[in-house]
Amino acid sequence: MGNSKSLAGPKLSSQLLPAEQAEVDRLFAALSRRHSVAATSRSFSLEALKSHVGDALPPAMVSRLYDGMRRVDLTGTGKAPSERVSQEQFTVSLSHLLKGNSKEKSLVVLKMISATEGPVKARELQKFTEDLAGSVVHVLAHRQELRGWTLKKGPGPPARVQALAAQLLSELKLPDGRSLPEPQWLDQDCDQAVIEDWVFRVPHVATFLSVVLCRGLLVLTSLLHLAWLVPERHAGHGPEFESILDVLAVIYLNSHLAREQQHRWRLLFSSQLHGQSFSQLCGRIARRGPCLLLLEDLDGHVFGGFASCSWDVKPQFQGDGRCFLFSISPRMAVYPHTGYNDHYMYLNQGQQTMPNGLGMGGQHNYFGLWVDVDFGKGHSRAKPTCTTYNSPQLSAQENFQFAKMEVWAVGDPSELELAMSRKSILDSDPEAQALLEISGRTRHSEGLREDPDHSH
Repeated sequence: MGNSKSLAGPKLSSQLLPAEQAEVDRLFAALSRRHSVAATSRSFSLEALKSHVGDALPPAMVSRLYDGMRRVDLTGTGKAPSERVSQEQFTVSLSHLLKGNSKEKSLVVLKMISATEGPVKARELQKFTEDLAGSVVHVLAHRQELRGWTLKKGPGPPARVQALAAQLLSELKLPDGRSLPEPQWLDQDCDQAVIEDWVFRVPHVATFLSVVLCRGLLVLTSLLHLAWLVPERHAGHGPEFESILDVLAVIYLNSHLAREQQHRWRLLFSSQLHGQSFSQLCGRIARRGPCLLLLEDLDGHVFGGFASCSWDVKPQFQGDGRCFLFSISPRMAVYPHTGYNDHYMYLNQGQQTMPNGLGMGGQHNYFGLWVDVDFGKGHSRAKPTCTTYNSPQLSAQENFQFAKMEVWAVGDPSELELAMSRKSILDSDPEAQALLEISGRTRHSEGLREDPDHSH
């Protein structure tokens, strides 16, 4: 199935536009002048590439990029890799990785993983994927392009990097059609056809390669649109507010949203900022458009759901098939609707005959995700999976307690939301306000007003 000599002959032509080719040529000229063995050198060394990149990328990824370039076989004769990278190898590598099809990308990826021709082990591909995900975080932090998000800090290996890499690898299909879910399968061979199929079906791979190349080497940056990869964070409380989410989790979730929702996330509710209050939660998320809600239980599991429509406080299910549940830690996964039922979203308060709380998926008392009106506790009941989303139990315990909850609106606010934030009907109609107070009814729209410190 593999084709070790597919980088030969006419298939090596560059897909770069004239202006792009000129930019690549300028970078090659600069690289070939660094640590050059001759004034007229038409190649560059690993030391030259490391010197150019500096601290923008981890050294292991710089070496992978260099090896992938120098192993490109321009002649198709299968000869040993060159010690330095020629201009043609440099151009072809960048062209394939940034603008090539899945076959062209996979051929260079194979050369970034191994010097041997033929298949690589699944564990080698796993290490490459972890290096790739880690390099994305590294270069975005170095270039100060996290757009308000932070990195998860802690002892030991970066768990979010490993979780995202594992999720991407779960999409890999072995030659016999099996996926790669278990550690014992890491000794399986993955040939070029398997990796080509993986690159084709998992767009994160190509996107992450583009981030590493464009932001790491500072070349062809116009090909990379970070606004659609990392949303701008609007929390209204400055960088000191530490979200449950880190930038890798944000990138992963953002890729499952509609394009018009990907450029900006706005914090609606945080239990750390607004208190452990179900009333505050309802007031801050009702009629605010599509949003992501997240929980971190006391065992460290991070999970939540995407509400594709505005939440309304009412004793009926709401939402549509664009809703999904997800897990971030200890594993990353998204669970879209199954079509089995329409129990997408549920938000209720102050009823005696119907459950009071926030739920997504399943059925009353057996939700895929449930936050009780008695704030700080909930359940995730899936035996074996949630009927609406086919999700497993998301929390560590079926009945869980949580200390942190956040809700993020995605995209720009609607006209209705902007109007609501400017003026409440109760402010403009004192009689209505008085009648509500006399009748003893709850002033539901009080919670809908913006705090002075709240920012879009």
